[in-house]
Amino acid sequence: MKNLDFYLGLNYKIEITKDEAEGGFVLSCPDLKGCIACANTIETGITMLNDAKKTWIEAALEYGTDIPEPSLIDNYSGQFKLRIPKSLHKELADHSKKEGISMNQYCLYLLSKMIREPFDYTMWQRDLWGGKDIKEISENAMNYKAGK
Repeated sequence: MKNLDFYLGLNYKIEITKDEAEGGFVLSCPDLKGCIACANTIETGITMLNDAKKTWIEAALEYGTDIPEPSLIDNYSGQFKLRIPKSLHKELADHSKKEGISMNQYCLYLLSKMIREPFDYTMWQRDLWGGKDIKEISENAMNYKAGK
């Protein structure tokens, strides 16, 4: 049976974020949802996060909650199957051919670019609504409903 010592011996990933608003740092174990610590220094944060991790695991064991083991990059093959509409498949094939690269390389480029840049919902809405801002569409609908 897996006990506290087993889980504390696992190498959980730690994420460290500088807290611009309050100062200091926020540290977390992403695999243990809600396991976080805030501290003025990274060193103090690590100590506090280790205490938080121990408390998190103790509570999970006490209540019978599943405790995830650390996610490892070795658990991912680097491949996945994706079903897409034929029209999108054609568009991707056309763009990759135009760029002179394989569709695989082109899709990898697009995914890498999108995951590293914040998603612009405004641009997405404009694409979805034919170049119009959602606010403009809402106002037009309200004006129509009001008889203007």
